[in-house]
Amino acid sequence: MKDHKKEYLPANAGFTLLEIIVVVFILSLLVAIVAPKIIGRTDDAKIADAKIQIRNFETALKLYKLDSGNYPTTEQGLDALINKPTTGQIPANYKEGGYLEQKKIPLDPWGNPYIYVSPGLHGDFDIISYGGDGKEGGTGKDADIVNWDIH
Repeated sequence: MKDHKKEYLPANAGFTLLEIIVVVFILSLLVAIVAPKIIGRTDDAKIADAKIQIRNFETALKLYKLDSGNYPTTEQGLDALINKPTTGQIPANYKEGGYLEQKKIPLDPWGNPYIYVSPGLHGDFDIISYGGDGKEGGTGKDADIVNWDIH
């Protein structure tokens, strides 16, 4: 039979209060430097996502026009890309399954619907996301994202 001896740590084992304070200070400093950079990137990512989605709508709308000869009207909206319109000009050659893979019209990254106008003021159609504030106009992260001005 083995003899099980209890081992005890010396009384001075562990961290001193000063060491803990230094570690907490260093971690706080890192958070203060890194957090603003990460938080700022969230808005950039949402703006990029909205631009990509608007480009996807444009591609789907062009395919819709190739099949039907015209773009959906404002009344038909972007929904015409996933459901064959039942009002206005009804396309004779509507693609089975629609023109978007998701089979639904996504909201913009801020949870608001995209605005679709056809004919548009800036082209055959206008697609708009009102940005972070969800209101027309704005600057910076709240600026509108529009299909006629995507770089």
